[in-house]
Formats: sequence, structure tokens, C-alpha cells
Amino acid sequence: MPHATQPLDVATAELDSVLRGGPFHVALRAAIAARGLPLQRVQHHLSRRGVKVGVTSLSYWQQGARRPQRPESLRAVRALEEILQLPEESLIRLLAETGEDTLARRPAARSYRAHLEASCVLDGLLAELDHLRSDGGVHSLGHHERVRVGSRRELAGRESHHIVRAHRDGVDRFVAVHHGDPGCAPARMTVHALENCRTGRVRTHHDTGVLVTELLFDTRLRAGDTYLFRYGVEDGTAGVSREYVRGFGSVGGQYALQVRFDSAALPARCHRFTQHSPAAPRGGRQELSLSGPHHSVHLVEPRVRSGLLGIEWEWD
Repeated sequence: MPHATQPLDVATAELDSVLRGGPFHVALRAAIAARGLPLQRVQHHLSRRGVKVGVTSLSYWQQGARRPQRPESLRAVRALEEILQLPEESLIRLLAETGEDTLARRPAARSYRAHLEASCVLDGLLAELDHLRSDGGVHSLGHHERVRVGSRRELAGRESHHIVRAHRDGVDRFVAVHHGDPGCAPARMTVHALENCRTGRVRTHHDTGVLVTELLFDTRLRAGDTYLFRYGVEDGTAGVSREYVRGFGSVGGQYALQVRFDSAALPARCHRFTQHSPAAPRGGRQELSLSGPHHSVHLVEPRVRSGLLGIEWEWD
């Protein structure tokens, strides 16, 4: 019956295509899907061949969150070729061919260690401003960010428009955090208070690329008061940018992120994504199309939840 074999034919055709052109993680995912093996079974087959790889690592590999690099991992890839009934060297070849090139093109997610180091540094900078890592006395009702990527493919800057409601009396400031791309120079960045606020103290940390600044309100809020303010950060101090990520510590209001690209540097592909934590694999991927003359993509989350949300892009 032709309709019964069609899904297998489609999966096989997709597998043949990605085995030729890659990238590695897409080929691995297609191979596992074509064979209909859950990751636990793949891990079992590897174990029987004396190769120890965790289900989490296999999941990261097929999602592109990590790449097999250690000798034991490469041994596992060769074993996967046999288990998944692939041509010899097919996955290894994709790793070799797309190694440096893929790392240069695909979104370079910060490692969990980098997030952890930045988090520890952030706690110290907030303490210098006598600010605890909390909501600062306000709840977010809405946050709209506009990110600009320049002609050198760099994170040129961003603008944030906040709508908040105070839940205690006496709130008169907001502490904003900017985390630049790897290699940035926070001391050379500039913060602009654009509407209903003015800049206060600024603290930076070069190694992690973190900048923290006080935004002083034009009035002192009482519990229940709402407030709108807007500020911007001029960056442009790092190399090629490949993503913009925003972290949320708790449930909040609406969040909108718009990334606009210079007409001289347009990306090949853009995706939105979510992450439960910096250590978790990325999920919820959805391709985004560039708008016409403004060369931008965006996402809107009606009610944010704890975790990370962002847009990643690839360059040709």
C-alpha cells in the first residue's frame, strides 16, 4: 500500500539529502528519526559497543547545542554510523567539513559556564549599587526591545521601552543590565536615558561583558502606580553577532523583541528559540522572515515565563 510507506520514503529522502550537505546535527537527527529509535535505545546500542554517552549528550548533539569533539565522542559518532545503518565516515565527514565553518556561521550560544560566571559577576555589581537581584519593587507589564545589528555584523546597540507597576511605596529607580557579545568592551559602551528617566551610577565588568546602570525616575512611585520609561545602550564594541537573548526570572507581562539588520549585512536565516535554563538545550525553534524595507525580524511573547527567550541568526 503506497500510503503506508510514504512517511518512510520521505524520511529516507530527507536523510540522503542532509547526509550529503549537512550540517552534522541535522543529519544525526534525521538518521535517528529515519530508524525510529528513541535516544534511550541509541544509548543502549552504544553501551553494548563499549561506548558511554549520555542521553542528554545525544540530545544536545542532534539539536546542535553541542558538538562531539573529544576522542570518546568521536568514537561514539563512528559507532552511530553503524547503529543507524549509515555509510562509513558519513557523519565524521560532516563534522570535519563543517567544523570551523559551521562554528563561524551558526549562532554561538554562550556556554553554561559563561552564563554562570556572568551571573556571579552580576550579583557583585548589583551589590555595589545596593540592589538585590529581585524585581526592584516593580512588576513588568510590558517590555519592547529594539536591537540593531550594524554593517560589520556587530551588535550596534539596543533600545528598551518598559512599562512597569510599583508594588511598594518609594520606588524611584530601575537597574538595567546589558550583556554584550563575547569580546566586547563594556567600558566603551554608552547608556542614554531617552524618556522619563536619567542615568545614575554605571558599573561594568570587562571579562564577562556585563554593564549595569541605574535609571533614575523623574518621580517617586507609590504602590499601584504605573510608569513608562525608555533607555538605550550604544555598543558596537564586539565582533560578529549571532544572537540576542533575554532572561526572565519569573512570570511577567508582554515581551516583544525586534532585531533590525543593516542593509549591507543581511543574515541568511533567523530563528526564535526558548531555553528553560542556560544549561538546557534550545527548543521552540521557529523560522522568522525578514520584513521588507526595514530588514527586521521580531517575536512577541504575550506573557513571559521563567527562562530564556531570543532570536538567533546565521550568516552566509
